[in-house]
Amino acid sequence: MAKGINIGDEVVITATVRKRVTEDRVSVSIPSYGQPHSVIDHTTKVQKGQHIELIGNVTHIDENRVTVNLGVPVTIDAAVVRLVSAYKAPIRKAPLADKPT
Repeated sequence: MAKGINIGDEVVITATVRKRVTEDRVSVSIPSYGQPHSVIDHTTKVQKGQHIELIGNVTHIDENRVTVNLGVPVTIDAAVVRLVSAYKAPIRKAPLADKPT
């Protein structure tokens, strides 16, 4: 199991820009993924070879593989992801059950 990473955690993946597909979309190469992935890039004009960080939530964990939701699920090696923030379950203010009468 991936150390320090749990389901629901927000993680970041550093990908390399392959090429610009359209004016607002770029194709990136994610380490250990093996397939090109396309992301929207409104704000900056990145060029081929630059690194870009993709942020998503962990949805599934296997031995040394992690599935991250980047709009679509991407399964990669656990060593490639970096923890941004751990998931914290919401806290109830009122009890779930009523008090006995």
